[in-house]
Amino acid sequence: MIHAAFTAAGPLEKPDVIGAIFGQTEGLLGEALEMRDLQKEGKIGRIEVDLEIVDGKSVGSLQVPSALDKSETTIIAAALETIDRIGPTEAQIVVNKIEDVRGAKRDFIIARAKKLLEGLDGSGEEIGEMSKTLKEENRVAKIQEYGEEKLPAGDLSGNEIIVCEGRADVVNLLKNRINNVIGMNGTKLPAEIARLGMTKEITLFVDGDRGGKLIAQNVINNAKIAFVSVAPDGKEVEELQGKEILLALRRRMTVGEYLALDRKFGRFNGHQESAAESVSAPAPVARPEPTVEGKQAVRAAFEKIRDSKSAVLLDGTGSVIKQVGAREVAKAIAYSKQPVFAIVVDGQATSAMIKTCDEFGVQFCGATTFGSIEGNAVKLVSL
Repeated sequence: MIHAAFTAAGPLEKPDVIGAIFGQTEGLLGEALEMRDLQKEGKIGRIEVDLEIVDGKSVGSLQVPSALDKSETTIIAAALETIDRIGPTEAQIVVNKIEDVRGAKRDFIIARAKKLLEGLDGSGEEIGEMSKTLKEENRVAKIQEYGEEKLPAGDLSGNEIIVCEGRADVVNLLKNRINNVIGMNGTKLPAEIARLGMTKEITLFVDGDRGGKLIAQNVINNAKIAFVSVAPDGKEVEELQGKEILLALRRRMTVGEYLALDRKFGRFNGHQESAAESVSAPAPVARPEPTVEGKQAVRAAFEKIRDSKSAVLLDGTGSVIKQVGAREVAKAIAYSKQPVFAIVVDGQATSAMIKTCDEFGVQFCGATTFGSIEGNAVKLVSL
C-alpha cells in the first residue's frame, strides 16, 4: 500500500486527483508499468482519495494498493511524486510510506493463531484419545448377557474361555482384544459358570489381592477349572494394561500348581487341598527343551532374512514360528501361541524388544545392532 499526501493551490474534487494520476503517469514508465493496464489486470487496486478544502486550497491523502513486487511498487510510488498539476491548479504529491500489507496480515495471522492454539489446550492429544476411545468403545459394544443370570460376556463360541470377577474386568479385557471372557457378577459362583466348566476349558483370572485368592478358592471348590491366572500383586484385573494382561495369562498355572503354591505359603487348609485333588485339570504345559544350539540357529535364520528388514521368531528346534516386520517383534512375542526360543532381527534389536524377550523367556536375540539395556537375561548374538 502506497500512502501519499497532496496539496493543490485551488479547490479540487476526488475525480480530479485520480484523473491526474492516470493522465500524468501515462507513457512515463513504459507499457510494463502503465497504470491503466495495471489496474485492469488487478495489479493496482482501487485508489482511495480523501480531501478537504482549507482556505481555498485542497489538501488530502491518497492510498494506492499494489500487488506488484517491492521494486515495481517503489517505482510507481516515485512516479506519483512527478505529478505537478491536478486539475487546473498546481499541486504536489509526497509519498509518506510504503506499507507491506501482507506482512502486517501475516503478523496478525501468527498472533491470532497463537491465541487460538492456546484455546485448543492440547486438542491434538484429545483427537488421538478420541480415536482410541472410539476403538475401545466399539470393542466394548460387543459385550453381551449370557444365560438366565445375564452374566457379562464376550464371544464364548470357542473351546477356551476366561472367567473373571465382574463386569469391569470383562470390559477391560474386551478393550484389550481378549474376547473369550465372562464375568461372575460378584464373588458368588453362578451356576452358569459351573455348567460351562463341563464343556469348555476355563481359565480363572483373579485380582492380585486377598479377595482374588478367596474367589479362586470358592470357584475351584465348586467348578471344573483348568487354569488360574493372577493379576500382579495388589492390582485388580479391571485396572491392568494390555501388556500386563497378556503376561498374566501367559503365566497361568494349572489348578494343582496354583494350590501347591498357596499351600507352600500356608494359605489353604486341608479342606481346600482335598478339593484340589478332586479337580480334573490338564497336565502342566511345559516349555520343551531346545534341540538346536542357539547361536547356530540364529545365524542360519539371519542368512535367510538378510537385507529384508524383517525379523523371525524361532522355536526350540530352530524352525520359524513367524516372520514379521522389525517393528512388530515385541507384539509377536507376546501373542505367540508357541514358546519363542530365539528372535532374529535384520536391523536393531531395540530396548523394548530385549525387555520383552526377558519377560517371555526368550533365550537368544540376534541382531545387527542393539539398543541400550542393562541386566538383560536373554543372550545377545551380534550378526
